[in-house]
Amino acid sequence: MGAGPTVTVFGAYGHTGRFVVTRLRERGFVPVLSGRDALQLKTLAEAEDGLEYRPASVGDPASLDRALAGAAAVINCAGPFADTAAPVIEAALRAAIPYVDVAAEIEANADTFAHFTDRARAAGAVIVPAMAFYGGLGDLLATAAMGDWTTADEAHIAYGLSGWHPTAGTRASGTVSRRRRDGRRVRYAGGRLEYRHDDPPTLEWPFPGPMGPRAVIGEFSMADVVTIPSHLPIPDVRTYMTVEAAKDIADPDTPAPAAVDEQGRSAQTFLVDVVVRSGGRERRAVARGRDIYAVTAPLVVEAVDRILTGRTRATGVASAGEIFDAPEFLRALSPHISLDLRA
Repeated sequence: MGAGPTVTVFGAYGHTGRFVVTRLRERGFVPVLSGRDALQLKTLAEAEDGLEYRPASVGDPASLDRALAGAAAVINCAGPFADTAAPVIEAALRAAIPYVDVAAEIEANADTFAHFTDRARAAGAVIVPAMAFYGGLGDLLATAAMGDWTTADEAHIAYGLSGWHPTAGTRASGTVSRRRRDGRRVRYAGGRLEYRHDDPPTLEWPFPGPMGPRAVIGEFSMADVVTIPSHLPIPDVRTYMTVEAAKDIADPDTPAPAAVDEQGRSAQTFLVDVVVRSGGRERRAVARGRDIYAVTAPLVVEAVDRILTGRTRATGVASAGEIFDAPEFLRALSPHISLDLRA
């Protein structure tokens, strides 16, 4: 067991939470397991060589305070984040420790920026939402692709997933988001979020080889439409999803991800193709890897490590691309993601 800083993981027994706990231990941190289900926490703690566990509920602030007591940081892996983000952030502010989450919910991330930016900045606190495959990775890639550009006309983030077997948490978060949108879809255009009733377009995206051109759902908006515009002056941010993956997530009968290796990863592969354009110029960043849930763990743990060691560029509520040196951060993920940055 590591002897490094203690990090509370709220939602530790969830699919992504388990990857995060494993990665924290690999990096020398000491995870404290937390969440509302005491039995699942106890079972996980026993499987993890007797790690400490502290049951807590977002409806019980005192229990959250106990869960965070003595911790150097907290990672929130428990969705729907519309329910959990604000209470856990409040607890982190009371404990005066950094808060990082893996929220993919557009509205929940927008709420974090809207409700906590001023308070966090005044307190000198660090709050990083969407530090995950959706939101964090796209923001880092777009920021790295920008390079020395100070503005751009548009950013495109195309997700080339081989398929998408969603977790129960992903389905629950999607249900909450659809309810908050009254069934509408969302896109970021003209410098603001737009909610629309029409169907998204289907088009072909020129993914780099060996994947090559694929049919995608256009304006399949993910958390990138919140994280990227939070610090980069880009009026149009569009995200795309391969048709196969979009069909998987829409089908209620698609099973949850199944482990196929000793690390617990699924067979899913991904290619994230980011293009930023300014005038007639174009820059590109590409990331390839395996299992969108598993790869969230090195992303969020690297973020916590950099926050705790002072390798940050901002305080308050900040997305990954704003608070971290994007190219350096991405290079640190080389054991988990292959990267190609091209101007």
